[in-house]
Amino acid sequence: MDVELQILKHLAKDAHPTIAIIDEYCAEYKDLFKEVRNYECFKYLHLGIISTIKRKSLPEIGKVVSINSAQ
Repeated sequence: MDVELQILKHLAKDAHPTIAIIDEYCAEYKDLFKEVRNYECFKYLHLGIISTIKRKSLPEIGKVVSINSAQ
């Protein structure tokens, strides 16, 4: 593998967008996360909190926002 391809592979990726208000609010905290995956989960947690589900537990929020991990 050449060096340029290795560099491109390790560049930071952008998080998947959610709704505008969540993306704007969470953008202030983006620098706290080293991995984009953790930042996305942070955004999904906020999305679940404002959702209309009855139980606001982490497993329920995970189901609503389509996160397959129970963690």
